[in-house]
Amino acid sequence: MILALRQLFSRSQESAPAQVPEAERVYAIGDIHGRSDLFEALIEAVEADDAERGPAETTVILLGDLVDRGPDSVGVVQLAWDWQKRRKVRILAGNHEEMFLRSFHDTEMLRHFLRHGGRETLWSYGIDRRELKLATLEETQKLMDAAVPGRDRVFMDNFEDMITIGDYLFVHAGINPDVPLEDQKRQDLRWIREPFLSHSKAYGPVVVHGHSISEAPDERTNRIGIDTGAYASGVLTALVLEGGNREFLSAIQGEDGEIRVTAGPQAA
Repeated sequence: MILALRQLFSRSQESAPAQVPEAERVYAIGDIHGRSDLFEALIEAVEADDAERGPAETTVILLGDLVDRGPDSVGVVQLAWDWQKRRKVRILAGNHEEMFLRSFHDTEMLRHFLRHGGRETLWSYGIDRRELKLATLEETQKLMDAAVPGRDRVFMDNFEDMITIGDYLFVHAGINPDVPLEDQKRQDLRWIREPFLSHSKAYGPVVVHGHSISEAPDERTNRIGIDTGAYASGVLTALVLEGGNREFLSAIQGEDGEIRVTAGPQAA
């Protein structure tokens, strides 16, 4: 059952709020990490919310880390693939997509991948748990080659690194505060935590990112973090941007297992 509630909230009037262009609307969704159940509920909520708000040029941005840790990475990839066929969905590459793709030809990266949620991804692609446990790294790569469709690998390989819309910059992990935007390195865009998270000065655009988990959306003057740890917390969050307004939609799994969607100011 999806419970959709909307609550508008005011912005500080001390300075002009960041804006998306007129007649545009953006939904940015944080790290999904194999939680196809939460993702499917949030897709349904976004579609209903977008229809209710009326006509606009709507863009959905997935902030990366679709795979690993959670139980159904293959389902998440399929949902993202299907959704992109129906509407404008842009997808950023996270560090977990990078680890996954590099693991097909780099055994040291494969070792790292398996330690950080990769086993769950491979199980979701149908690789037998016992066979994976007994396999060498080289044997695991052969199992991956056989189990993971080339289509999925090409799909993930084409994810983007950075998206700019209006006064907002969307990346997976963050940016290096000491480097101009045009010179940012892919390593930082996908992996950085510090000094990005503690930096308090303006970046120019407001940076919307995932990668670093917080209990609720982490809204600062210069950045907004929306990775609410879906695979562990049962909470998947979307940021809704229109004009100078910001709202949040969250798909939340309750103690009874039921998933509900709530809306409103849930920033930490």
